[in-house]
Amino acid sequence: MPYKPVEQAKCPKCGKSVYAAEERVAGGLKWHKMCFKCGLCSKLLDSTNCSEHDGELFCKTCHGRKFGPKGYGFGGGAGCLSMDQGDHLSGHQYQISNAMMDSRSIAKAPEGEGCPRCGGYVYAAEQMLARGRAYHKQCYKCGICKRTLDSTLHCDGPDRDIYCRACYPKKFGPRGIGHAGGGWIGLQCDIEDMGDAAPKTTVIDTASIMAPPGKGCPRCGGVVFAAEQVLAKGREWHRKCFKCRDCTKTLDSIIACDGPDKDVYCKTCYGKKWGPHGYGFACGSGFLQTDGLTEDQISGSRPCYNPDTTSIKAPPGQGCPRCGGMVFAAEQQLAKGTMWHKKCFNCAECHRPLDSMLACDGPDKEIHCKACYGKLFGPKGFGFGHSPTLVSTDPEHAPSFIDSKPELGVKMNDGGGCARCGYPVYMAEQMISKDRLWHKRCFSCGSCHRSLDSTNLNDGPDGDIYCRGCYGRNFGPRGVGFGMGAGTLTMA
Repeated sequence: MPYKPVEQAKCPKCGKSVYAAEERVAGGLKWHKMCFKCGLCSKLLDSTNCSEHDGELFCKTCHGRKFGPKGYGFGGGAGCLSMDQGDHLSGHQYQISNAMMDSRSIAKAPEGEGCPRCGGYVYAAEQMLARGRAYHKQCYKCGICKRTLDSTLHCDGPDRDIYCRACYPKKFGPRGIGHAGGGWIGLQCDIEDMGDAAPKTTVIDTASIMAPPGKGCPRCGGVVFAAEQVLAKGREWHRKCFKCRDCTKTLDSIIACDGPDKDVYCKTCYGKKWGPHGYGFACGSGFLQTDGLTEDQISGSRPCYNPDTTSIKAPPGQGCPRCGGMVFAAEQQLAKGTMWHKKCFNCAECHRPLDSMLACDGPDKEIHCKACYGKLFGPKGFGFGHSPTLVSTDPEHAPSFIDSKPELGVKMNDGGGCARCGYPVYMAEQMISKDRLWHKRCFSCGSCHRSLDSTNLNDGPDGDIYCRGCYGRNFGPRGVGFGMGAGTLTMA
């Protein structure tokens, strides 16, 4: 049997076979990559800007010029259209009559598989989905007002059609007096009755259904159903009954306050009824106003006894260190394990009130502010507070002076001491270089005596340590051109 090659799709532009490696697909047809361009302006196209019309490709701009709406001012808005057909871009002539094109014939699909509105095949590039059914983009419109829909506007009707949000409630929504004015006010009918499509509705006031004693709404006593219940302190209220007892303001979980009389109030009424009273209420605890109270009520609510806890003596060693009184938890201040009264917690010298940031425990078992502590127990002498070198004028507080040279102890001749002075090196002051120990004050350059650290240390071949400059002068290369590069060095 002779071999027959597989029939390849033909490019509509050039008529040659199109292979998989170079094909471009648009409108169910296959094109070469270089043929996939606009028929008017010859612009190369891709899947985002191509439009196919009767076997020809156009970019979106040229497709609008050829087959879009025409009129004065095209591009300036729907009310201002131009007659630009793009004839200056190509020699092709298209027959256009009154800017209306005959719709392309769409192949009919088997029953139940095509577009529910027109019955034609729906391809992936143009499909719009609603309840698992695929519509053409131009067929995806409201079944009543023919408004173009999208995923945010469409509503699936019980008749398996699609509607916009305005038409759906008119056809299938509730009817009656007060429609759209609130579910409890009543419903109105603002469209023609469509027979059985309009459901019969009945408005029931649940507040009239009385509940058993102690189980209903605390305000009206009616049965509270789950769809309208509001909870406050474990009790169920109707949403419309959940209001302030005094001003009848509608409440929510933010502003509702449970009163001691088992009723609910807004924050303002709660404060007026149950909050503090006196001259200047709401101006601070020192200025309270009398809001609706008589003189006898004000006098009866005033405290008549202000106990002084400092007069209540505590057992020896357990009371306030300053007054010796009993210290209770509401007023205690802690300092070095001892409890003080809040009013006793002040500086022993200047009597400045203290807190945990200012208090300093002195060696006399008293507390002082930072300034008084420094004057009493800090270092003394000329230049106090200005330089680290202090000279004491009081021999009793003069600090002992220690010589900076390490001539203390016995020199270690076995190499275990400092590499420079030979004296023992302790952990708090040791510096390490090439497995040798140095005192911190001895860790300096052997030539210029500059203090060293790990960033500028150089171990010399003579067993000493140097800074980088001295190491280069003592052990680096020498000759004419030193420092100008390795290629210009001589050992003269």
